[in-house]
Amino acid sequence: MSNPWDPQVTVSPSLAIALINTQCPPLAPVLLEPFGAGWDNTAYLVNGEWVFRFPRREIAVDLLETEMRVLPRLAPRLPLPVPRPEWRGRPDANYPWPFAGYRLLPGRVASNAGLDDAARAAMARPLGEFLKALHSVDVREAEQWGAGPDVHARLDEDRLRTLVVPRLDDLVARVAIASADSWLEIFERGVRAPLSEVPALVHGDLYSRHLLVDDRDAICGVIDFGDLHVGQPALDLSIAWSLLPVAARPAFFEAYGAVSESVAEKARLRALVSAVSQEAYGRAVGDTAIEQEGLRALRCLLAE
Repeated sequence: MSNPWDPQVTVSPSLAIALINTQCPPLAPVLLEPFGAGWDNTAYLVNGEWVFRFPRREIAVDLLETEMRVLPRLAPRLPLPVPRPEWRGRPDANYPWPFAGYRLLPGRVASNAGLDDAARAAMARPLGEFLKALHSVDVREAEQWGAGPDVHARLDEDRLRTLVVPRLDDLVARVAIASADSWLEIFERGVRAPLSEVPALVHGDLYSRHLLVDDRDAICGVIDFGDLHVGQPALDLSIAWSLLPVAARPAFFEAYGAVSESVAEKARLRALVSAVSQEAYGRAVGDTAIEQEGLRALRCLLAE
């Protein structure tokens, strides 16, 4: 695989239908529509009511199993709807990994909604309240549910330096929105900032594609909890810099609570990493919406 999002296995519509018909007979005969594909999973809408997700890469299998263990217990604790896995598929001769089915949540992903600043600002308080509830879950209880530690070194300096720094000059050359030094300053401050000594249960990959909005562009759900783990709150708090206008950040932190400057620096670092990754992924796969979300987040980081 030349890119981290390239699939090892792609589940075709015909294979998905065969797997679901065989292993989830109450849903047969399956009526299936493509529902999207990301770094980790291929998704299909089944019978207009269920979303089935099939791992595309072996690394995604553990992520899916974490969702299946933790989300049924976590969902009642949260102020916004989240997916609840209700169907579990097994590996078979035609597909090597487990898969899962969730009842469809209403809404559309925020990255495809063309949100203006007013709509984004209106999300500040509910996002802060959501993360306050998530991060307040007792860590020992979450571990009993099956949430593990961060095994992917999401804030490891060497990993992030390799991932981000070589792309900054290329970004400047292509989109001409800042000098690389401006982003490097955010990067260096972030890697120097100490990690939080208070771990929390975190979503782990919170950005616009994993938020749902309704017809009024109001937030109505949070999805894709495969990166859920016990780790650094800054991973999730990055949403305040990657999604929200500068003027809306105080409302977010009024709802969530104050954080230390070191946590804020780590959150800005994570927002930078996420933005660079979104731009690169969107450009590589032809997803203009997520490419523009990445560019917008990069501009937001420099707007403070």
